[in-house]
Amino acid sequence: MLHKRFFKTKDEAEITFEFAHPDAQEVCLIGEFNSWQPVPMKLNKKQGVFKCKQRLALDQQYHFRYLINGEFWDNDHKADAYEANSFGTENSIVNTQRIN
Repeated sequence: MLHKRFFKTKDEAEITFEFAHPDAQEVCLIGEFNSWQPVPMKLNKKQGVFKCKQRLALDQQYHFRYLINGEFWDNDHKADAYEANSFGTENSIVNTQRIN
């Protein structure tokens, strides 16, 4: 799930990525915005979800995915959109356009 926060004085949005998976011991966020390098997400035990915040430039679309336990890929099931990738699967997309 994606939560977006927009700032009045900055040309960026703060995106909170949230992901729950019953078998996950570790989840990493990987996307265009971090050069496809794994960023470990923190587990919120009370809510049972992994979370990670990223500040991204406004009016952009970014591809991303989640890596579970270092071996399985999954998408955000509430992403803004999905697009085919070169591996025969799809990437999740987050859109940072401010909607009035």
